[in-house]
Amino acid sequence: MLEKYTTPLTINGITLDYTAETFVMGILNVTPDSFSDGGKYNNVEAAIAQAKKMVAEGAKIIDVGGESTRPGYERVSDEDEIARIVPVIQALVAEVPAVISVDTYKANVARAAIEAGAHIINDIWGAQAEPGIAHVAADLNVPIILMHNRDNTDYGANLWMAAKADLEKSIAIARDAGIPDSHIILDPGIGFAKTTAQNIEMMQHLDDLVAMGYPVLLATSRKSMIGNVLKLPVEERLEGTGATVVYGIEKGCHMIRVHDVKEMARATHMADILVGKRIFKEEE
Repeated sequence: MLEKYTTPLTINGITLDYTAETFVMGILNVTPDSFSDGGKYNNVEAAIAQAKKMVAEGAKIIDVGGESTRPGYERVSDEDEIARIVPVIQALVAEVPAVISVDTYKANVARAAIEAGAHIINDIWGAQAEPGIAHVAADLNVPIILMHNRDNTDYGANLWMAAKADLEKSIAIARDAGIPDSHIILDPGIGFAKTTAQNIEMMQHLDDLVAMGYPVLLATSRKSMIGNVLKLPVEERLEGTGATVVYGIEKGCHMIRVHDVKEMARATHMADILVGKRIFKEEE
């Protein structure tokens, strides 16, 4: 199945060649209540300035979110979410040379975002909350990120096999909607429907996830798994995030989703060299 992602995708003039480097996705939350940066970028000018900063620091993808996904988050209406993200996406497309993804599980929001110029759908429910989102991706011919999620932490005797079955259901929804394999990206869902021990175990199965044959996005930035292991508040989880990023690259992940782009882009570059994904040249 590995041939599924070896053909590079060119989006918005940017080529995502998963064999050549690990791509950095910068997080841009235009929300008042996200767990790490809520309220910081919820106007267009601040959002564009932050996006430009992240691209300058090494992000190739900007992930725009209009509803917090922190534990206990408050759901917002489709209309409110669209009103938050569409002006930002339109400005990003006009001003920032990056691939734009929209972080939503809602079909109507995804359609509005793609029609506003976004290039990728990033769904934290793996097309299982609103399966219509897969039809949006198929109709508009854009890639979709299918994150592992569920409404409980009861995985039985084998967490990986249960999580794999969940992901296979998401893949089936995507395929049935007409999404080609080349437009499917998987995410292990670190921090979602998992205890700290289960998050660690899922991390240890990243190579098995990669072996499913799709590109893998790893999103561990500042998450509670790191805080619980290191006993640190959210603003002090940089080093722990870096450890998870490097570990993920060693396991074969293709993209990382982070808040601290400068530091994680440097860690990613170094890890890419060490695992042989990028080739070091003396003039570097």
